[in-house]
Amino acid sequence: MDRIDPKLLASAQAAYSDTYLFIDGAWCAGSGGRTLPVLNPATGEQIATVARAEIADLDRALAAADKGFKAWRKVSPFERYKVMRRAADLMRERAEGIARLMTMEQGKPLAEAKLELLAGADMIDWFAEEGRRSYGRVVPSRAEGVQQLVVKEPVGPVAAFTPWNFPVNQVVRKLSAAVATGCSIIIKAPEETPASPAQLVQAFIDAGVPAGVVNLVYGVPAEISEYLIASPVIRKITFTGSTPVGKHLASLAGTYMKRSTMELGGHAPAIVFEDADIERAAKLLAGAKFRNAGQVCVSPTRFLVHEKNYDRFLEVFVQTAKALKVGDGMDPSTQMGPLANARRVAAMERTVEDAVSKGAKVVTGGKRIGERGNFFEPTVLTNVSMDARIMNDEPFGPIAPVLPFKDFDSVAAEANRLPWGLAAYAYTSSLKTANAIGAAFESGMVSINHHGLALPEIHFGGVKDSGYGSEGGADAIEAYLNTKLITQVGL
Repeated sequence: MDRIDPKLLASAQAAYSDTYLFIDGAWCAGSGGRTLPVLNPATGEQIATVARAEIADLDRALAAADKGFKAWRKVSPFERYKVMRRAADLMRERAEGIARLMTMEQGKPLAEAKLELLAGADMIDWFAEEGRRSYGRVVPSRAEGVQQLVVKEPVGPVAAFTPWNFPVNQVVRKLSAAVATGCSIIIKAPEETPASPAQLVQAFIDAGVPAGVVNLVYGVPAEISEYLIASPVIRKITFTGSTPVGKHLASLAGTYMKRSTMELGGHAPAIVFEDADIERAAKLLAGAKFRNAGQVCVSPTRFLVHEKNYDRFLEVFVQTAKALKVGDGMDPSTQMGPLANARRVAAMERTVEDAVSKGAKVVTGGKRIGERGNFFEPTVLTNVSMDARIMNDEPFGPIAPVLPFKDFDSVAAEANRLPWGLAAYAYTSSLKTANAIGAAFESGMVSINHHGLALPEIHFGGVKDSGYGSEGGADAIEAYLNTKLITQVGL
């Protein structure tokens, strides 16, 4: 094993450099010496490499996680809390430098990257506090002298798998919940955006997390996930990503009887009722749609507008989309950066072509921007057929289909037509309508008249094919804890 000087990793905050594995308290290259390229999505050029883990590296990570768990579970919740609060403070101190890395590897505007990091620090703080409150209970007994205690214990080593769209905030939920509860963790972070999660791990290490508690690997996703999930060391898995991959990993988890949390894909309906503030709804929904170039799991993706307000909504929505400045995220004036990789550009082109072939009209956008980098125009479609791909598959990009509707029952049916149920949105000035659509949505998260999801203190998760379990709020920490009954009689 070739250990890497931590100073090399710290220097990455000044300039993007190679990313390594972190196993048993040390940064290291993969045992086979192999690497994967990291590309800047704004230029398409390689900016660094990331170490590729081999099976031997995964074995070392498993051994380290096993050792780390046995030690960390004995550390008091209050001491774990203090370490995590230090990690959160370090993330805030380093936010500017890490944000530059994130923008270079993922593409989002620098301001959005910094907000992600500051939100991540808040997430660490939240889980640190929750870890101190993992309460059990005393259950009154039926017989004199019997004591019945229900206690909470850490589930064990965790395997976490995260995507590239939010390189830090998809990791930080899982990492924070594990560390707060006394678990160890092996993170399989995204190979396309490796540097910013590495800096998150470094903050935890600098805050005092012992060797073996936090481990970070990169490599071939299928090889890593199948090997880790099958290991008897791992007691829980947590995955954020597409529904097909999530179903496969969930089946593996079931085979090996591992607890799992799945935060999967979605196709969020956004309903604008007749009595809504149309201009406000159009501007807020456009902002949410084109944030991170539409590469957001809770992005609104099907815009359903009452027919009486359809034309005005469309006018404001299109104006807002056209006004967005698309460019390199490092430019302070950029409002929407590139797509994360060339695959997404090709997917957007296919999506638009399919919709147009079925009768859709491109009101604005619809094309790639230039030949350098992965830029795509903010796109608005009308007259979209219900059998078009975009109405049935999550677009995960800056394309918005806008359709009219006539009545509550028909729009509620359309909102719930697809197998996903992650997020849903509605705009209305009627409390009666708000209550009715809130109840009607088959979705794990519903936001009405604003976009208030993903805060540390509230539930984050879906239903149906969007997964199960929560990665936010008080519920999130429970997935990392076992419940044990201890009943005894004094002799």
